[in-house]
This record gives sequence, structure tokens and C-alpha cells, in this order.
Amino acid sequence: MLVSYKWLSEYLDLSKVTPKELADTMSVTGIEVEGIEVPEEGLKKIVVGEVKECIPHPDSDHLSICQVDIGEEELSQIVCGAPNVKAGIKVIVALPGSRITGNQKIKKGKMRGEVSNGMICSLQELGYSDNVIPKAYAEGIFYMPQEAVNGDDVFSYLDMDDSIIELSITPNRADALSMRGVAYEAGAIYRQTPNFKAVDLQADESENAEDYISVDVQDKADAPAYQIRIIKNVKIQESPLWLQTRLMNEGIRPINNVVDVTNYILLLFGQPLHAFDYDKLGSKNILVRRGKDNEEMVTLDGETRKLSPENIVITNGEIPVALAGVMGGADSEITEETTTVALESALFNSLSIRKTSKQFNLRSESSSRFEKGINKGTVSDAGEAAAAMIAELSGGTVVSGKSTGSELVVTPVEVSVSVDRANKYLGTELAEEEVAEIFTALGFDFTVTAGLFTVSVPSRRWDITIEADLIEEIARIYGYDKLPSTLPKGETVAGSLTDTQRFVRNLKGMLEGYGISEAISYALTTEEKARQFSMKESKATKLNWPMSEERSVLRMNLISGLLDDVNYNVARKNSNVALYEVGHVFYQENDPLKDLPYEENHLALVLTGDRLEKDWQTKAEPVDFYTIKGILDNLFVTTGYQQTVTYEATQDMKDMHPGRTAYIKLNDVIVGFVGQIHPLTAKEYDIPQAYVAELNLHGLLNSEKEAFVFEAVSKFPEVNRDIALLVKETVTNRELAECIWEHAGRFLKDVHLFDVYQGDNIESGMKSMAYSLTFANSEATLVEEEVNGAMKKIEKALVEKLGAEVR
Repeated sequence: MLVSYKWLSEYLDLSKVTPKELADTMSVTGIEVEGIEVPEEGLKKIVVGEVKECIPHPDSDHLSICQVDIGEEELSQIVCGAPNVKAGIKVIVALPGSRITGNQKIKKGKMRGEVSNGMICSLQELGYSDNVIPKAYAEGIFYMPQEAVNGDDVFSYLDMDDSIIELSITPNRADALSMRGVAYEAGAIYRQTPNFKAVDLQADESENAEDYISVDVQDKADAPAYQIRIIKNVKIQESPLWLQTRLMNEGIRPINNVVDVTNYILLLFGQPLHAFDYDKLGSKNILVRRGKDNEEMVTLDGETRKLSPENIVITNGEIPVALAGVMGGADSEITEETTTVALESALFNSLSIRKTSKQFNLRSESSSRFEKGINKGTVSDAGEAAAAMIAELSGGTVVSGKSTGSELVVTPVEVSVSVDRANKYLGTELAEEEVAEIFTALGFDFTVTAGLFTVSVPSRRWDITIEADLIEEIARIYGYDKLPSTLPKGETVAGSLTDTQRFVRNLKGMLEGYGISEAISYALTTEEKARQFSMKESKATKLNWPMSEERSVLRMNLISGLLDDVNYNVARKNSNVALYEVGHVFYQENDPLKDLPYEENHLALVLTGDRLEKDWQTKAEPVDFYTIKGILDNLFVTTGYQQTVTYEATQDMKDMHPGRTAYIKLNDVIVGFVGQIHPLTAKEYDIPQAYVAELNLHGLLNSEKEAFVFEAVSKFPEVNRDIALLVKETVTNRELAECIWEHAGRFLKDVHLFDVYQGDNIESGMKSMAYSLTFANSEATLVEEEVNGAMKKIEKALVEKLGAEVR
């Protein structure tokens, strides 16, 4: 929000307060000031001039030789290249030795052989941005008013001697998105009551607005307040200079005397308005409704918009003429031919306005105010002030009354707070009289009973609804810098890690020992990425006011964030990446009674590139499925879950490779997955082949794990036997190992797969798998008969249950 110090001074006595002091004080009381700009700073010797004579340059087809009266005895000759320069106009003149924007110095010189004593300036050359300059002067010089005195500095005429204070408005203080709101805020700080001029609306009582137009609102929730006023016999022309410069200083381009008034009232009241050309509506009816599927309209920017039921539209009873709260339609805009204006003043559903502006990428001063909230108590007042001002500037007449489709009755919100409660929160010792003085400064009506303040909050402060809000107001106006500071009190106790913290810390230590680096990703992402790699069905948890589309949904996995990190590294020629992250994911049940998300703590890994780098004696070895699975196996062994964790091949995860992905199960409950990213998914992220895993740490912590038991080293020798099997390629290592363990007896201590072969001399569809079995008895030396007996049982079970052939 840009605030004009001059404009603010019309409502408050700031004669003893400098713009810098005002900015500092407002920052201290809760509304941060980004900076102060004085438009005339850096400019000098720029005056009003009058073009007395203008003739074409003899040696140029676009230059003109002008004789300009700059308030001196003799005319000054200036060569000008502007297409709109002519005799009889008053212009901006930069004298020799002057400085224009960019610290550019203007000197006396010659142009194509003709002397030029300075320069006739455009607004751009005074530092105005192209997007705020009136279109009539966008490609040429600016015309000053005829009453401007030749030779005077232009700065006071253009309000360039003003101080423009830029406020950073937080969402809860949308009341400060208006000059009236800022005036009340500054008034509370300096203990003044803003003085706003009363609106003098002279209406034609012989007619009524309802004779011109009728208004109907289909759903009052979409437009709780909607009214139309009629101004007839208007003459469309440029606004007076004071209005144009005020808008330009606020960052708004002047258009004409009607549209400029709607923008002026927007800045003054914070109330968006829209002006229709009444004769172009094509109807005497206004219907506010939702858009229809595939319905179209052309907006003021000339774009054809395809509407949907999410959009609130203003129609002439049949076809849309405006996108409510966002942008008007091209067919009903104010032009030079307009003679009758239908002025809309309304309140629209903020969520719908937000969705519409986002859908069409149309962010405007109006839409942002409807989204954040407006003063519901001044909807009608703003419309009345605008109608009176349009009539004054255009020579028109306001038709009496207004045509109303919906009307909102605003009742003040009552909130209570006690002095003791406020002092307890703030650490102060404020007396009842001091609190009363603060509420009076804020312009809040109140009653006091035994130290309990019951405050009637005006509609302009819709952010105040609970006791804590009033305490914040007391603290702001009293002064945050005056609040006492104390050291914390109490006893200190020895801290310790919880089981969860200790478990996570151990996991991190192990992973970093494997050379994997920790990454921290955003918890907010897009809905598409949030749904990838998800281990359960869940609703997406969406933010109402996201910073951007890329940060609008809470994540339901950690892997998508790690893949973004991989993309960042690979794009910078770092191709060997090993990252892990421990963080929360957010799930939401499809139950209307449970609308809040719940969190789970997850661990995710991603590996890509080479596991071993090429050197003088070693070939490069890329990471593969077994690299990441081996890391997980070691984690499970170290944490005591190796006996209860199993892997099960799956093709159910569409973002993972169907032949290289497995669920991780803990006691037959899925707690994670491991595998290769699907090639199409890797292409979407623009990364090479990558392997990932994600684990639900809650699932691990909530399950029993095998106790760690210390055993004495046996004094009896172990016996090793190897067995080679020919099995169908569909038989898994897990099935073979489980069968061996089940039938080996109590002396089997370890089963190790040391060879897998498919190829020459092996039948198609078959594979050879070789295992090393270790037997031991801690109480006696194993004899040959015991081991042979165990081996026979194993071989028999493998043949009968899995169709294995012992080689």
C-alpha cells in the first residue's frame, strides 16, 4: 500500500510530524514501512513552459523547433521530437544544467544545426513508470494545465514534492489498504480523530435508480451486498491534474474522469467499485449469478475468458458483462461516448474471487481487497461518495436512490477484556484510565464494569474478534518498546532424548556413515507431486492462501522433494548424489468429521550415479537396486528389525519401475518401499536413473523388535555346507531361504546366497542359485550324521515344495 503524506495530511494534523517520524512510529506500532520515496529527489531545474510557436525542423521529418515561454523576458528555443508537441500547450521543460531521471544532466546544444536550450520532457523522463502514465501521453510529452504559471517548478503541480510511504500490509490488517484505514491508524498513534469531509450528494428526486435498472442476486452468499447507482448526462474527459497525479503516485494509471473516481474511492475507502456504460448493458436488469460451463465473455483486456461455476459473474439478465470483483467486460466499458453510468458497489465472496483471479491470472487492486476483506459498513457510503464525485467532475446528475439486490446489516462486534488480564499478558501495570485512553484513541466505543472493558469494535476493524486481539491493540498503541523485559524464572532440569529422538539420531548417524548427506526439503509442494509415491489413500491438504502454485499442498511423501534436489545437483554437473531426509508427511482422511490432517515421520533415501568411481585399478560401478536395499538391510540389522522385515515385489506403484520395486513389510504390515524410479517419472524430473526408498518411522517405532542378546563365542567349531539348486526363475530367494530355515533344525545359524546364474547350460526359464549354510552347536561338537540329516531334510523340502533340483 502506497500512502501519500500530503493526502494523509488532509485528514490529520501532521504539521509537527515528518514523513520519516511517521514511518518510524507506524513500524513500531505494528504496520511495517518498507520505505519512503520523494518523487522530486534527484531532479532539479525543471519548470513549466508554454509553447508559443512550433514549426517543423528543416532537416528532419520528426523534429520540431519550439519557442517556449519559461517565465523569462525572452522566449527559449528548444528542439523537440515528441509527436504531440504543438503551439498553445503548457509543457514540462528541463532547463540547461538541469537533471532528469537517472541523474542525466541536460545541456545546451544543437540538434541538426538548430540550437536547443534544454528539453521538453515526458513523464518518463521525470521517473514515472510506463504503466502509470495516461495512455494519451505514453508516446509523447505531458500537457500541463493552462493555469500553471510559466517558470514555476513543476514539482508542486505534479505532487512530486510529496512523500510516498510504502506500507507492508499483513493479511490481518487489510483495513490499512485504504487511506481512511491508515488515517485511523495514524490518528490512534498521535491521539487525533481523522476529519473526513461529509459527502454532499445532490440527487435528482424526479427519478429513481430503480426506474433505470433492477438488480437480483441469485445467491446472497455470493454477493451479501450489491447495489447500483445511476449518474446521467455525464461528459467523459480527462480528470483534473490533482486527481491524475494522486493516482499516479499511488501506482495507478489515470483513464478518464469516471474510472479515475472509482480508483480514487478504492484507495480512499478500500471499497472496489465498477462503472458500467448503462446504454451498453443491453438490458434494464442486472443478475448476479455463477458462471456456466463453457460460457464465454470478453474482459477489458480484450481476452476471451471461458467461465465455470466457480466464477461469480454480473450479467444483464442473460449474458455476462463483468467478472465480479476481478475485471469488467469490454462490451460495457466507459468510453468517450458514455452519457449514463451505472455504478456498482458490492461485497463478494472472497473465496470465489480468489479462485477466479487465480484461474485467469488476473490480480488487481480490487480482487486483492475482496480476497483480504473490506469494510462491510461502508459499501453504501463508498458508492454514494463516488456518485457525488463523478457528478461533480463530469457535469452529470445523480438519479435519486439506488437499486439494491442484496444488503448487509452490519452490527458492531462486542469483545471483552479485563485490565488484570491485559497486564498479566503484557507484564505491565496499566491503570483502567490508561486502557480507556487507548481504546478512545483507537476510536472504539466501550463500557467499563469493575475493570472489565466491553468494547464495541467498529466494522472497519474486522480483524478484532477475540480477547487476544484487544490485548494486541493495547500493546501496539501503548508501545511495544515500553513493555517490560524480564529474564525467565523457574528451575532447570536435566534434559534427555526421547526414544523417538534417539532412534532418529542413530539412523542419521548410520546413513551419514554410508556417505549419504542429509537434505531438508519444503513441506509444501504441488498437488501432483504430493500424490506421487504415496503409501496410502489420502485427501490432499491444501492451503487457503498459498505463496504460489508450487507451494500450495502439504506433501504426502518425501521422495518428490529429494528428486527436486537431485535435479538441482545434476543440472550443476554433480552426477553422483546420495541424499536422505527425515521429515513429516501429512495425510487427511476422507471423512467430513475429520477435516484436520495427521502427521507421520518418514525417512527417505535417493541414490543416483556411481557407487564406485573409476580410478587406475577400479572400474566405475553404478548404484543399483541392491545398493539401496543393502543399506536398508544394514539399518534393520543395526536397529534390531532384521528378523521381522521382509520384502515383497510389487507393480502397484505407478511412479516406480514395475520390475524393480518392492514393498517393505514389518510383520506383514507395509511400512515402506524401495526400488527404481520409473523411467517416465525420472524424465519428468529431468534426472538420470535413480533408486529410492521411503520408510514410515512411526510404523517401525510402534512395532516390537528383536532384543539384542549377547552370546559368548562358542568353543565348538562351525560346519559349512554348500547347496546348489536349479529352480524356476519365478521362485524368489525369500521363498528358498524360508524353506531352508524351516526344515534345517535348531543348529542352522546362517544362510548366505553366494551365486545366481542364468545362461549357457541352463534351461530357459530356469536359474541356478547356490547357498552356503552354517551349522553350529554351542554345547557340543556337531557330528557328521547331524549335519547330513539336516541337509537331507532341507533338500527334500526344497524339491517337494518349490520344485527345486539339487545339483
